[in-house]
Formats: sequence, C-alpha cells, structure tokens
Amino acid sequence: MMTYEQQYDVIVVGAGHAGCEAALAAARLGCATLLLTINLDAVALMSCNPAIGGLAKGHLVKEIDALGGEMARNIDATGIQFRILNTRKGPAVRASRAQADKQLYRLRMKRVLEHQANLHLKQGEVTALYLEGDVLRGVDTRSGIRFLGRTVVLTTGTFMRGLIHIGMTNYPGGRAGDLPSIGLSEQLGRLGFEIGRLKTGTPARLDNRTIDFARLEAQHGDDPPVPFSFSTTRITMQQVPCHIAYTNPRTHEIIRAGLDRSPLYAGVIEGVGPRYCPSIEDKVVRFPDKERHQTFIEPEGLETVEVYPSGMSTSLPIDVQIAFYRSIEGLERVEIMRPAYAIEYDYVNPIQLHASLETKLIHNLYHAGQINGPSGYEEAAGQGIMAGINAALRVKGLEPLVLGRGEAYIGVMIDDLVTLGTREPYRMFTSRAEFRLLLREDNADLRLREKGHAIGLVPERDYAGFLRKREMIVAEQQRIATTRLSMEPAERELLGVLGLGEIQKGTTLEQLLRRPEVTYAELAMFDDVSRETPSEVWEQVEIQVKYHGYIERQLEQVERSGKLEVVRLPHDIDYASINGLTGEVREKLSRNRPDTLGQASRIPGITPAAISVLAIALKANAWKRHEG
Repeated sequence: MMTYEQQYDVIVVGAGHAGCEAALAAARLGCATLLLTINLDAVALMSCNPAIGGLAKGHLVKEIDALGGEMARNIDATGIQFRILNTRKGPAVRASRAQADKQLYRLRMKRVLEHQANLHLKQGEVTALYLEGDVLRGVDTRSGIRFLGRTVVLTTGTFMRGLIHIGMTNYPGGRAGDLPSIGLSEQLGRLGFEIGRLKTGTPARLDNRTIDFARLEAQHGDDPPVPFSFSTTRITMQQVPCHIAYTNPRTHEIIRAGLDRSPLYAGVIEGVGPRYCPSIEDKVVRFPDKERHQTFIEPEGLETVEVYPSGMSTSLPIDVQIAFYRSIEGLERVEIMRPAYAIEYDYVNPIQLHASLETKLIHNLYHAGQINGPSGYEEAAGQGIMAGINAALRVKGLEPLVLGRGEAYIGVMIDDLVTLGTREPYRMFTSRAEFRLLLREDNADLRLREKGHAIGLVPERDYAGFLRKREMIVAEQQRIATTRLSMEPAERELLGVLGLGEIQKGTTLEQLLRRPEVTYAELAMFDDVSRETPSEVWEQVEIQVKYHGYIERQLEQVERSGKLEVVRLPHDIDYASINGLTGEVREKLSRNRPDTLGQASRIPGITPAAISVLAIALKANAWKRHEG
C-alpha cells in the first residue's frame, strides 16, 4: 500500500450531494480537503428526479444557502422551471421547487469544486478506513493508495454493497452505470457499527419524441421565477413546462399481473423502501380503490430528449414496464431509454452518531447523507454541510456547530436521526418540525446567516447584503408602527372600497395590516413608502405582524425546551448505577447514549419522571466531583 505524499485535514468519501457540500464547507473554512469519488464524471449527479426542493426539502436548501452552502446557487444557475408550492396556504408550509437541467447541474457543481481553493478532487474507491489502533489516520483505496487525514467524512450514498434489481434480474451497482463500494461496510460492521439494509428506486427515462404531449396537461412554472439563493438576483435560464399524465385501470391491471415477477413482492429485496415515496406497484397494491395515479413528465434538460415520469419508480421486469407505461394516455407509443430499477444498499444506524454527525465509536469520523438513512438530495446536502463544518471545526480545535430543533429543519432532521434512528429511508416533512412557524423558507437567512458568517462560511459580500436587508426590515416595522392614518377624504374612500369603513382616525399602518383581510398590497394603497418597499422586506414585516402572537408563543416554547438542550450527559455515564430509573429506561439510554438531557427526553419510552431522575443524578455527581 503506497502512502500518498500529502496529508489532508479533511477527507470526504463520495461526491454526491452530501459529499459536495461537505468538501466545499471544509475547504472554504481553510482546511486542506480531499474529495474522493468512484467516478469523477458523476459528481453531484441526480440519480433520481432531476429537481431540487419541494415540501420541507425547499426549506433545507434555503438553510444550506443561509449557512454558506452551494446547492441553492447551483439550482439557480441550472434550473429550467421554478415553482412555489402551497401558495394558498400559510407561510410555514410554502416551499420552493425547481426542475434542473441534469447535466448542467452536475457540470457546474464539478466546476465549482475544481476551482475551490484548498480542495483536491481524486477518483478512487475507498475500501477501508485506515486506523492505527483505535485512532483514525485516513483511508485506503482499491488502487492501493493510502490517503492520510486528520478527519474523515463518509458520504457513500447508495453505493455500499449496492445491488440493482430489474424484475428477477439483479447485479451489483452503486446506481445504474456505476460500480458499488465493496469492503467499507464490512469493516464498519467489524468495528461495531450497526449495519442495516435499505431500498430505493427510480422511474424509467422516456424518449419525449414518442410522447403525444398535446394529449397531456401542461404545467408551467412561476413567472417570474423566484430564486432559491438569497444571493441570486434573478433567474436567467430558459424556462420550460412539465406535463401531467395519469395511470388508469388498464395500467393497474398490467402491474398486478406482473407482481409475481416483482423482486419487491417475491421477497428478493431485503431492504426497507421509502414509506412516503412508494413504487407504482406499491401504490396499486396499497390503494386498490384508486382508479388513477398522477405523474409529472419532467424534462431532464434543454439539450436532451430524455424525460422523467415522477412517482413511477418500479422494479418490475422491463416487458411489464413497457406495457404499463404504454397504457397511459399520450404514452401509447413511448420508448424507454433507461429502464426503471430498485437499488438496495447498506446504511449505518444513525443513533451511533453525536449531533455533530461525528460517530460515537470512532473519534474524527463523520457520516452524512444516505449512510445515515435519509433519502433525498436535500436531506443529504443538509447533513453534508454540517459534517464538513464540524470536521473543519475539529481540525481547528473549536466546538462543533449543532443546530437546534427551534433553529433549523437541518437541526430537526439530524436530531430525529441521531435520537430515534431509522429503519426506513427518512424523508423531511414540515410536520416533523414542532416549531415550523419559526422555521419558514422565507426567513432562513434571518435564522442562520449570522451562524454561517461567524464560522467563516458566508463571504463578506453576502453578509453585507443580509445586514442591509435586516436593517430595512427593522426600520419598516418601526415605521408602520408609528405611521397613522389621517382619515382624509382620499383615505376614507379607499377604506370604503376595501370594506373597511369602520377604521378610526389615528389607526397605525401596523394595526391596519394586522387585520386578516388587509395585505401589504392594500397597505401600499394608503402609503407611498410602502409602495417602494422591496418585496423581501415587506414579506417579513407582513408575516411578523399577522402571526405575531403565534410566533411569540413558539419562541417561548423554544426557550423552555432549550433549557434541557444545554445540559450535557457525560459520555461515560453509567445509567445502570442511577437509582430510580426503570430497566427499560436504563436499557434505552445505554443503547442510545444521548448527548444532552433534551435528546434523552425525545427517545421513545423515556418519561418526564426519568428525565427528572437524570437531572438530579447529574447535580449529585457534579457536587461529588466538586467535593473530591
């Protein structure tokens, strides 16, 4: 085994969405960083849907951007359709989504990585961690090169012992066209990590020249498109529509007839699939009374004929795939360019991680992305940036950055994983966040920009723009709180048109805006300054005014729950020796080894009484240590 001449601060294994964010974060924080991947031509490749964002996922992308990550800027530069979802609902559940030009997305991210200072890209399959005793020193590759590093971040995606299924045929692969990673998960198992098996899948890729789009329903994006990144001023890419199609009873009949050759239903697939993104055969079996299922026919790019039928993932044999796709109206002559498939892969139980994403078994080893159980580019990228930040902070001898459940969806996701673990692919939802009114897409920069700048990840230009925006919001809040209606004839006439004739003289603009039937657009009818206020400013002011009471209550809840989060549990605490804990509680605490009292309180089966006993025991032990 040859030892490479340079030693790195951070080694990132895997160049998917988690690996890209991890490597960029570490390098931008000044660490000599190595990014190793099996295939340099597949950096940031969208293995499944060619899109970024969606419900709750868009929140993650905005938070990554607020911290100084790259995903939002990358989709802004390569997106070909942008939409805000849930616009008729409250601000907490509105979410951004964008179709990407799949190849442009990959190529731009690779270019960003290649031109990033302190970052080195190399092609190579990591087969083992290199340890001296129990001290992590680097990684070994199949090509016989050992790379030394002070910290290692594993972002292996679906590659660890990846197995692809198409009907009853299966073969090793990390995804279609790429080799799997062999050896690494076996070593992790020997080191004491709990290895599990998960499954995910992807639809076929279809030839758009063989689809009759005139018989499908076109869906256009927003005009003008709204960017993801707080630093992007406007979208310049050409925008194109998607199209909506539907399955029918004939489609479902074909699928049911082919279930005997489905590896999912024949017991060939061992891994647990995603509950909230089921295959089309799963949908047909689980919802037998549903006569049709919707699919969006999404373009994979501006310069390709390949399209992606969302929601139609399957592992059925290719002949069944051809038949059921062609049973859909408008797709009667469709040609499959790449077959759909399912993939099984190894993951590591995330309860073996600290909230920093460092493993509890091996110091200086971090896990991010699908190795921890989640599915989705956004979930992976959110973990990736945190793992990269914390690996860099470890190198610098600084405390890790941990986001709380009241600070970010990233914090909710990581806490869910490291506290509860997962036995199925984890997907982010707004319903997972108990403080979701605070964790909106629109205020991700107000929540996290300061943190990103404080650690050195947000550049001064972006930070200066953020400060200007924040100052304008505060100034506008103060202005409308002190500006009063004069009730002159013109104002009275406008109030009558809006059905607000009962408004009293001396009413402030803030009081007017507080009324549910009045928006900032109506406010601007009374006030010249409001008409000139930038949209990103008045949006924040309007939300703060209309939801003030709810926001204040959630802030109080965050403050109360935060008292448990700062009480750390010693890593060597002996739960068996603490009187007053039941056997079940001792077993769960010993298995999970939570970092804080707050984390312990969220483990299923840990009662408030048990938390009180723990708190008393911690105080007693602190007193004993002080006396000693």
